[in-house]
Amino acid sequence: MALGKLQKVLISESLDPCCREILQAGGLRVQEKPGLSKEELLREIRDCDGLIVRSATKVTAEVLEAAERLQVVGRAGTGVDNVDVEAATRKGVLVMNTPTGNSLSAAELTCGMILCLARQIPQAAASMKEGKWDRKKYMGMELNGKTLAVLGLGRIGREVATRMQAFGMKTIGYDPIITPDVSATFGVEQLPLEQIWPRCDFITVHTPLLPSTTGLLNDSTFAKCRRGVQVVNCARGGIVDEGALLRALQSGQCGGAALDVFTQEPPKDRDLVNHPNVISCPHLGASTREAQSRCGKEIAMQIVDMATGKGLTGVVNGQALSKAFSPQTKPWIALARALGTVLCTVGKQMQGSVQVCTLGTPLKEAGSYLTPAAAAGMLAGGTQKEVTLVNATLLAQEAGLKVTATHSDAAPEPDSSTGLVQLSLQGTPHQVTGTVQGSTPVLRQINGATFKLPAPLSGPLLIYRAKASDSSALATLTGLLSKAGAQLLSYHSSSTVAGEQWSVVGLSAPLPSLGELKPRVTEIFQLHL
Repeated sequence: MALGKLQKVLISESLDPCCREILQAGGLRVQEKPGLSKEELLREIRDCDGLIVRSATKVTAEVLEAAERLQVVGRAGTGVDNVDVEAATRKGVLVMNTPTGNSLSAAELTCGMILCLARQIPQAAASMKEGKWDRKKYMGMELNGKTLAVLGLGRIGREVATRMQAFGMKTIGYDPIITPDVSATFGVEQLPLEQIWPRCDFITVHTPLLPSTTGLLNDSTFAKCRRGVQVVNCARGGIVDEGALLRALQSGQCGGAALDVFTQEPPKDRDLVNHPNVISCPHLGASTREAQSRCGKEIAMQIVDMATGKGLTGVVNGQALSKAFSPQTKPWIALARALGTVLCTVGKQMQGSVQVCTLGTPLKEAGSYLTPAAAAGMLAGGTQKEVTLVNATLLAQEAGLKVTATHSDAAPEPDSSTGLVQLSLQGTPHQVTGTVQGSTPVLRQINGATFKLPAPLSGPLLIYRAKASDSSALATLTGLLSKAGAQLLSYHSSSTVAGEQWSVVGLSAPLPSLGELKPRVTEIFQLHL
């Protein structure tokens, strides 16, 4: 995808000054306007190419629709719950975050919460401020020898586990992605959830909020836990069912809870916050000077790298786009997109199933980014406002187009060291094949007809099929070019199939009309790649 030039970035929340400084040093205009109302944000976003937020700004479908020039939303933090990622993807807006920026701060807060639960430190401190001296009331427990269950063993979960091991805690855990062998390297024994509930003294959650994790701790799971289990949630509100947690606290099944996050923030229902065995904070997981500086610095550097074409990191959607910044992959992406456009034009349809086949070892991992590129090419001639590598797969599905990828390591030809890309419209005879020569995408074959000298796929092109014995089309084309003041830049013809051959003509400018050519050819198309 050819990204437009990033010029203006809006920072809609308070961030470390280094964020603004890095963006400005990268040649971007920066507007800092924290605390915007919804209506103000809708006005301010209209002429912005980038938007940087923390967690307060809600980047809704309405906001994205109002953002006529927006190319990227940067979240200075881990989660993107406040960004409508699907709406952004549909519009072709890139969403990125800083997944490592606040990991240490969130992990340290979690460890602090565990210590506070064990020794009731906040309650004792509040009692002292009231003038009391209740040594007996705040009897705590040692962490040494206790079992901590860590649900979610990503960056934050593993940092919590290793720190609490220093207190002598036994750490068990669960993660559907991290393998038991990997978790064993940082001292966590992985177990099925059903085995975890009855074994742990403390539970801390570190998962994203997904349908599969919403209500992970509920009435049923609390009933399976040891009586008096302690619960910590510094991840996302909703992972722990707040109603179930309150019921478990009231019955004594849960001995205490430490919450930094809530389903609704700030929480209107104060029953949990006011419970004597609950420690709560106003979502402070990333609220350290170091985390804010780190997140602000990282998101600014990511956007500057994107603006300068250096690369993409922290991409939440459109991972294929990150490959578009590599000098090695750029021409292959251009090739897949061009082949998609040619196939759609020749096949005269944008629906059905398209197979992208990569041939040759160099393209073994290329399917992940060539598939959306081919889809973008197939949709390029449609009614969509703009099709990019970010939204191509989603828009293709909605348009009834299924694009799949296959690969073969077999060399496409004995002397080939690069590879071939082949697109086939399933259930039809339509197929196009191309490769990259130097940095130029070229067409090698169309519907079984091979070009001995591959045809470049760039700029204004005329593609037509005519009888091999009839050269009148080329003569007529020469006359039309003269009248239009355009030049013939290249001409490539294919092998003969059933008495006909394909021709690909590179032009300096598109022809205003193909009327005079149509009677002399079987079919003809004009493209601009």
